[in-house]
Amino acid sequence: MKTLYVSDLDGTLLRSDQKTSAYTNRVINELVGKGMLFSYATARSYNTSHKVTEGMTARFPLVVYNGAVVRDSLTGEILIQNFFEGDFAVKLVEELLAAGVSPIVYAFEGGREYFTYLPEEINEPTRDFILTRAGDDRDRPADSREMLLSGEIFYVACIGEPEKLKLFFERYSGLCRCVYQRDIYSGEQWLELMPQNASKSSAIARLKELLGCDRLVVFGDGVNDTDMFRLADEAYSVANAVPELKAIADGIIGTNDDDGVARWLEEHFV
Repeated sequence: MKTLYVSDLDGTLLRSDQKTSAYTNRVINELVGKGMLFSYATARSYNTSHKVTEGMTARFPLVVYNGAVVRDSLTGEILIQNFFEGDFAVKLVEELLAAGVSPIVYAFEGGREYFTYLPEEINEPTRDFILTRAGDDRDRPADSREMLLSGEIFYVACIGEPEKLKLFFERYSGLCRCVYQRDIYSGEQWLELMPQNASKSSAIARLKELLGCDRLVVFGDGVNDTDMFRLADEAYSVANAVPELKAIADGIIGTNDDDGVARWLEEHFV
């Protein structure tokens, strides 16, 4: 039987310093070299997840943007991709703007990936987040709403007032894939909106089929890992996970700062 092992990234595979340790990098590299089928699933982009897992040089597929896209870890080749259909994303963004919420819009255009925003309208938390991406070749400040909405949109991110964002979460939860949670590092409230068929679990299910795997083992720490926990044959929460995830886990392993995932894999992978 072939098993696919998938770990969440922030709070699970990454330590609190937002990096994978030398030990975790070594274990993943060695086990993938021995034939382990591995992936990590994250809300991060390919670019930023690559930076925080710099020492992980093994080749495997990455589930990024909470499942909206799957890319090859070494080449960046897009293996799976989801876009909003029709003018759904345009109407969504226009409604956000009308309510005083200025989002970051992620899209592909001309064969390139961009994140676009209106510099004069974004709030301070959004500006702070964009500053952490300084020098990123995807950064595309827009001078018009037309530019903000150009390209094939696959992901929309909002940072701001919890009460205001919750209204949109409740309004759109049945219409597209929504994730409403606080960032574990900044504490800011996020609302992420993706195509209905984009999720960690759907991307992992497609990946499992592509790789011809019979079983799925997953690791996580947050509420947004719930869907992949329910899909898995075995699901393990790190000790620092939220209570809701621990409640549905098959077991609890060491914390992210203790390299819980890598230690479990080193002990159990044959």
